[in-house]
Amino acid sequence: MDGGMLSQEEINNLLSGGGADSPVEDNSAQDPVDEEQKTILTDEEKDAIGEVANISMGTSATTLYSLVNQKVDITTPVVSIANWHTVVADYEKPCVFIQIQYKVGLDGANILILKENDVKIIADLMMGGDGTNIQDEFGELHLSAISEAMNQMMGSSATSLSSMLGKMIDISPPEATLIDLSDVVDGKKISEFLGGEFVKVTFRMQIGDLVDSSILQLYPIDFAKELLSHFLSGGDSGEEQQQTESQPMPQMDMPMQQPMGMPMQQPMGMPMQQPMGMPMQQPMGMPMQQPMGGIPMQQPMQNMNIQPAQFQNFASNINPMQSQENIGLIMDVPLEVTVELGRTSKLISEILDFAPGTIIELDKIAGEPIDVLVNGKFVAKGEVVVIEESFGVRVTEIIK
Repeated sequence: MDGGMLSQEEINNLLSGGGADSPVEDNSAQDPVDEEQKTILTDEEKDAIGEVANISMGTSATTLYSLVNQKVDITTPVVSIANWHTVVADYEKPCVFIQIQYKVGLDGANILILKENDVKIIADLMMGGDGTNIQDEFGELHLSAISEAMNQMMGSSATSLSSMLGKMIDISPPEATLIDLSDVVDGKKISEFLGGEFVKVTFRMQIGDLVDSSILQLYPIDFAKELLSHFLSGGDSGEEQQQTESQPMPQMDMPMQQPMGMPMQQPMGMPMQQPMGMPMQQPMGMPMQQPMGGIPMQQPMQNMNIQPAQFQNFASNINPMQSQENIGLIMDVPLEVTVELGRTSKLISEILDFAPGTIIELDKIAGEPIDVLVNGKFVAKGEVVVIEESFGVRVTEIIK
């Protein structure tokens, strides 16, 4: 110390039990968790994952359009690292979890999260409604409809990934579940990877004028890195192949053919000048030399066989085929059939006077056909019959 003043670092070392010459402790490495979180994914890797997700969801939006017959936009992916607590705090409750498992080409799973109200609108549109019949309680009908929609959407997404990565990719049928996030303390109960940190991709989804919402896509960090490695390696090889195909062949590998006895008139390395209107001389008995790049030289016009183009008329076949494909996608979705005997309107005071034995007169006349409704829509008329000990309806007219 030599009688001088102690510095603040020396005072701190003395108070902590060290000497004046003890090295100062570096506190920068005391929180390795934060540093590790910062290096899970770089900004470049997040951008690449967002690009892959954007391409996949673009094809999924086209598939959803064919199911709901409404304009669908799924855009603006935002990639981040999240955990279960951030998802619970930021997203609507309850919501629908759709779990997708990759079975060919990739080893992993991901989860899509949609809002309950959005699923009801999609289900109603798939049933032929206008998207406003969402007052019913959420049930198996909605889960079946969204499972079928996601099966088609993620199937097209897997096809898009196959073309990007250059290998076959396939998924298992999705499983949909309605979950109240506030009731689940640990996401590990839903899926193993939700117990820690995972990749969260947030999309904006718009369906006509009915939905302007957000959906989440969650998958493990290891799966994200695997997908990223496949994407980057596939992209590099494709770029190299494209550059190889676009590069011209060196000129010295294919020397210009020259008739015997004719001196070369042009300095080496310079293209040969040809007089205007004069054809290129060719040695007798030698085949016509094709220019570099494999493009054949033009033949005389009189030797070409020119015919008018013929096109097949597809106008009469497009709509029926599209209709059959669309209806086939929802053949397994259950619908609720209701038979309505009649209706009437009563005042609240009259309803309060109801008692056992009260007779309520309906708007139907005796013997008049009753209405048959499917999912709340009037589709047929019929008459009441008795089958053993149960009532039934014999359909007499289909309403178009």
